[in-house]
Amino acid sequence: MTYTTNSLFSADGLPMLVGSLPIADLSLAFEWIFDTTPEIPLWPQLPITPYEQMMPQFAEGIPCIAEEDLTNPEGRILFDSTGSDFEEQMLAFFEEYMVVLEDPDQLMQSRFQVSQARAAGLFAYAEAIADKQHIVALKGQVTGPFTMLTGIKDREGRAGYFDDTIREMVIKGIAMKAGWQTRFLQANSEKQVIMSIDEPALAGLGSSAFISVTAAEIQEMINEVADAIHQAGGLAGIHVCANTDWELLLESEIDLISFDAYSFFDKFVPLKDKIHAYLDRGSIIAWGGIPTGRAEDIVKETSNSLTALWEEQAEQLVTPQRDKAALLRQTLITPSCGTGSLTPELAQKVLSLTKAVSDNLRASHLG
Repeated sequence: MTYTTNSLFSADGLPMLVGSLPIADLSLAFEWIFDTTPEIPLWPQLPITPYEQMMPQFAEGIPCIAEEDLTNPEGRILFDSTGSDFEEQMLAFFEEYMVVLEDPDQLMQSRFQVSQARAAGLFAYAEAIADKQHIVALKGQVTGPFTMLTGIKDREGRAGYFDDTIREMVIKGIAMKAGWQTRFLQANSEKQVIMSIDEPALAGLGSSAFISVTAAEIQEMINEVADAIHQAGGLAGIHVCANTDWELLLESEIDLISFDAYSFFDKFVPLKDKIHAYLDRGSIIAWGGIPTGRAEDIVKETSNSLTALWEEQAEQLVTPQRDKAALLRQTLITPSCGTGSLTPELAQKVLSLTKAVSDNLRASHLG
């Protein structure tokens, strides 16, 4: 691997969030975000709104994806290539893709933009950050291509991943949306943009449902999205909220790996040599040490207990060349996943714990 990360900021154990919040009030969402992650605020995804759920949020403009009455509990999102005008739509999609690939300035007004109806928090973000003094980076997020392709199915239940045409359109559509969003965020700030590719479905690698899916295929599609982010000037992150093939991500062109350290650190740490090779190129670990999966874990944990957990885990990665302070400088402290499925009370505790653990570790190791 020759890819080298060129980050414009130092992670320094700062707190960062994953994405979703369990509320509908944007003003309150930004209040929570700036109270707990003032240095690296994200724009909030509010999946209480049907069009801000994981699949629909980044589906518009990709002609193979059909939506049926999403505001109704019985509504659904699927792929459909049976329409009489599908070939015409597909041709228009690829023609526009080639245009923006050759002239990135065309991207901002293309089909690959995200609408305000799908991401109200993104469009409110510029105003929200305008008077903030301590920002070092901005965070955005996009649904990953593998998650989209395995989440949308045709009317017979076949996943889009297994249709070559659908797969190519979704990968390229997501890549351009990630590039568009990176440029959109940069237009409103001179700060470093971190664009996270959210890939919960990668937890299914190796299962019988994906037995024919290879690591090389996954790495290629992730790299294509990462390349679009890099071309737009951003850092490419990836978030997987369960166990996966960490080796393929550590050896990819991803700059930031976000993982559930609370539940799956024991699956990550055996790759110690590869983790250090990844860090050696300047990359970042988003250490998801704040639980979000089970209410009982959130309730029982404290900032002290989770700080101690990080110390215990980090000790397993320490080498003579990289002590805990050096490790923390390339680490962000995050929840293990988004909080969109939690109660507001539990979500607030997760956010508060994230900031408190970050404060504890920075005071202890970075002075």
